[in-house]
Amino acid sequence: MKKLLGLSAIALLACNCWATDGGAGSTAQANNPLANMTAFNMQNYYIGDVSGTDKDANQFWFRYATPFYLGDSNWLLRASLPINTYPAPPTSGHQTGSGDLNIFASWLIDTGNPAVSFGFGPQVTLPTASEDALGTGKTSAGLVNVLFDASNPKFQYGYLASWQHSIGGEGDRTDVNLATFQPFMFYQLGGGTYLRSAPIWAYNLHNDDYSVPLGLGIGQVIKDQKTVYNFFIEPQGSIADRGDGQPRWQIFAGLNLQFLN
Repeated sequence: MKKLLGLSAIALLACNCWATDGGAGSTAQANNPLANMTAFNMQNYYIGDVSGTDKDANQFWFRYATPFYLGDSNWLLRASLPINTYPAPPTSGHQTGSGDLNIFASWLIDTGNPAVSFGFGPQVTLPTASEDALGTGKTSAGLVNVLFDASNPKFQYGYLASWQHSIGGEGDRTDVNLATFQPFMFYQLGGGTYLRSAPIWAYNLHNDDYSVPLGLGIGQVIKDQKTVYNFFIEPQGSIADRGDGQPRWQIFAGLNLQFLN
């Protein structure tokens, strides 16, 4: 299952890139992954070269997020389900189907600065894959941590860090012990257009495989009544990787919908 872990890492905790508008939002908040609003996102990774296979692959993600409260604390809940198309050895073809469901809840901490968002909380990944080759066969649990700084109206930055370890599942499947770090940077060009870089760096603590891509893309934010549309495309290429199943190059693209109150 080494290949699956490499591919799954590329988008497990990809930034939602939700948009906000006006008042407390403004274009400087257009890509805040902790935006306190309900969102539905459709994001796709086309992996043109999977290391160790000489084949391509694809992950299409459905993501839903909504804020909720526990007492006086403010939280954000997000659920992500991929539709995976992976090489299927020993055949020469691919398998397509649903992958493993990831859910996390982030506690949004008051930083004293409305332009700086910070959150952390638990996550769980459930073995919901329709085929063995499309999932880990393991239930995993861990933590997430997110920072987003929009103090500068032109340039915003932050990170999303994650770690998870398998806690149950099929005994004959490889254990999961995976850490990811996603730095993100956004530069506002005006008129809702922005430049972006949001690669995911993944390290498999179980076998020391890793993937370190870099990317540069462009996005556009459009508001229509109470819905905000965020379109983007970001080519990414590997600058360092180890092990089979790592993306040598890929194209990350998506449409994120945010629903204003």
